[in-house]
Amino acid sequence: MKVEPTPNFAVESTDGSARLGKLSMQRHALETPTFMPVGTRGAVRTLNSLDLEELGADVVLGNTYHLMLRPGVEIIKAQGGLHGYTGWDRLILTDSGGYQVFSLEPEVDDQGVTFKSTYDGSLHRLTPKDAVDIQCGLGADIQMALDVCPPLPSEKSVIETAVTRTRLWAESARNYFLNRRERENFTNAQFGIVQGGLDLSLRQISGEQIVEIGFDGYAIGGLSVGESRSEMIEPMDASIRTLPFDRPRYFMGLGDPAGLVEAVNLGVDMFDCVWPTRLARHGTALTREGRVNLGAARYAKSEDPIDPYFLQSPASHWSRGYLRHLLSVGEPAAARLLTLHNLAWLFDMMQRMRDSISRGTFQEFRREILEIWG
Repeated sequence: MKVEPTPNFAVESTDGSARLGKLSMQRHALETPTFMPVGTRGAVRTLNSLDLEELGADVVLGNTYHLMLRPGVEIIKAQGGLHGYTGWDRLILTDSGGYQVFSLEPEVDDQGVTFKSTYDGSLHRLTPKDAVDIQCGLGADIQMALDVCPPLPSEKSVIETAVTRTRLWAESARNYFLNRRERENFTNAQFGIVQGGLDLSLRQISGEQIVEIGFDGYAIGGLSVGESRSEMIEPMDASIRTLPFDRPRYFMGLGDPAGLVEAVNLGVDMFDCVWPTRLARHGTALTREGRVNLGAARYAKSEDPIDPYFLQSPASHWSRGYLRHLLSVGEPAAARLLTLHNLAWLFDMMQRMRDSISRGTFQEFRREILEIWG
């Protein structure tokens, strides 16, 4: 079946392997590399859709596993999908639910996975076709094919089985998705996921298999799950080398500045992670000087802004001392202000990264980030 790829994606300039791209869909267009905040249960914690729009977010993630269980896809679908339900007008990417399901030690076979809900212990079945239907019901602009994400470390035989099942499930998901897209005439996209653990040969095999099936974009999965950055680089590179130049590349679950510049250096375009918002809720701010733990006693009397080198921060109006006070008394405003700051800071870093690629100074930018965050 001949299908025109969506989203429309073009690499507009490069600096080495780093790519400056433009990704356009019917609802919204954006520049890459891009970072996507995670709204696990329909919201980024402490924020709402208006906050995210003001911050300049282009894509927000939704978690299929959690949303299918609470409140349920039918409720969300009846209120206009996740866009209508959450009041978000830009792009939404949903994962397939696989990562969360496989953390529950489910029963897995070649057709799908059976698991118990973490909410009430009820039994559920998820197949590649189910994952497509659920994500279509959620109204995701970009959905992910169901994959098998093994833990690291794992025996090679476990990784091999994961690669085989990921291919089988990807074929099933893609055929079903394309039939639905042709029949219903929608323009939403589906990305396939490359697995293979830390094994370079399995990474190559999985990448070639997923590309042969043919998706609208490609994700690198099964990394950034506890391994060191040095362990992550080669498997990531092995995966990227199998992917077509003209389609978007998405690294799942990566959000620290050093990891981001290393992945962009190898040619990745899209990222998501709970890292910056989780740090915020625990009192840590991202700054040009590195992490700042505002819970530390030394900031009690500080009159400095949260990051003196990023005065555009939504939290720059308040001093480090005041923010520490809010944290020390458990005031929820602290988590909100730090979340706003950390996302704004990371979006600004991504803009500076895009500018450096455009100017041909990415390697200088990369060195600066690694000196602080590496």
